[in-house]
Amino acid sequence: MATYTLIAEPLTRDGFAPFGDVIEAAGARHFSINAGAMERFHDLARVDVSGAEGRAAISIARCTEPTVPPVRVSLIERHPLGSQAFMPLSDAPFLIVVAPPGEAIAPSELKAFVSNGAQGINYHRGVWHVPLMAMQTGQEFIVVDRTGPDANCDERELGATDQILVKLCKGPDLN
Repeated sequence: MATYTLIAEPLTRDGFAPFGDVIEAAGARHFSINAGAMERFHDLARVDVSGAEGRAAISIARCTEPTVPPVRVSLIERHPLGSQAFMPLSDAPFLIVVAPPGEAIAPSELKAFVSNGAQGINYHRGVWHVPLMAMQTGQEFIVVDRTGPDANCDERELGATDQILVKLCKGPDLN
């Protein structure tokens, strides 16, 4: 059995671009609205709800069992009919593990990130990812994804022959 260790690096637009969009105000296009009382950070993610009879759904997810790194990755999923976005409602970091779209998932292709807590993410359609990994009980996220009559979640078990561990990078706010 081989062991793969992923070090979750800080989430950046460039680093996450092959998998989706980083949703954050910092560095985003913005303009004044509401007679100058507000700034709108516009079009931060490419929401995709393709497929017959699909529509966008907005939900809230709340963490009941926090992820404590290092964590063993055993399940990965993808959404073949639409994107899936998570925007934190608090400033607590969360972990992200992704793999490129396709049928095969090689442990060597997995990549891990950690949000700074002010950043959200939008997985592009078909991108493999680990289910949401919040690090604090009660941590909440706005979820924007596709709903409709067609199945939009494929799951795969990982680690039957390999062990995949995710650890945090070192940094001022990350141990």
